[in-house]
Amino acid sequence: MKSVSHTFDAILEEQRRSALRGAGLVGLIIAACVAALAATGFFDAQRFLESGPAIGTLASEMVPPDFSRWRTWLRPLLDTLAMSIAGTALAVALSLPLALLAAPNTSPHPIVYLAVRTFLAFLRSVPEIILGVLFVAAVGFGALPGVLALALHSIGMVGKFYAEAIEHVDPKPLEAARAAGATPFQVIQHAVLPQVLPQLTDVTIYRWEYHFRASAVLGIVGAGGIGFELISALRLLNYDQVSAILLSILACVVIVDSVGAYLRKSLK
Repeated sequence: MKSVSHTFDAILEEQRRSALRGAGLVGLIIAACVAALAATGFFDAQRFLESGPAIGTLASEMVPPDFSRWRTWLRPLLDTLAMSIAGTALAVALSLPLALLAAPNTSPHPIVYLAVRTFLAFLRSVPEIILGVLFVAAVGFGALPGVLALALHSIGMVGKFYAEAIEHVDPKPLEAARAAGATPFQVIQHAVLPQVLPQLTDVTIYRWEYHFRASAVLGIVGAGGIGFELISALRLLNYDQVSAILLSILACVVIVDSVGAYLRKSLK
């Protein structure tokens, strides 16, 4: 009886320690967040008070939105949509083989695994806006540099997510396929992809939704799309047109998100 009581007390003590460790970790995270907010001036009330009149003036100039040039925005919006689809397609086509090399259970060698993981991390570390500037300088203005910038950055992100999904598959089907004499390609085709296809689909649709928003930003650096119209209106201080363009982008984002939700539901 004493042994059972001692075991029960030990379990309770371990739970208390675990709860204390969790509380300490949460407290540390909150402290780090508060410190970051303080370092960036978020708690500077005077600064917010001084910016009040400027914000009020800007808001008054943005209302009501001016949609008089809406016809000229249709083509840039379509270009932005095309950029998001093309960038997603290119990123997925290149990310899947890289993900297979970056997952430890499908990579042919540890050196290959490490090299591809490092390459994906490098691509993730370069923001789309920087890639957009570089590709505009390389291939000129228009939608093409936007597509290349979106695809290259997303290879790093999508490849990582794909690799993590592949890494956590059930190993038993892989072992059974290898024991049956399947080639590496057959193992991937019949034992890996069927398990990860739902996760890969979710990641792909999410990146498409993200790419539409990112495409609008890339237009600011000359990579085509509605962002070019937005920066033009900002430079001319036409804030009523800026608000109209932002509302147009918002409407398109809502539509894209709705289509993405429909695709997720349909493909499950």
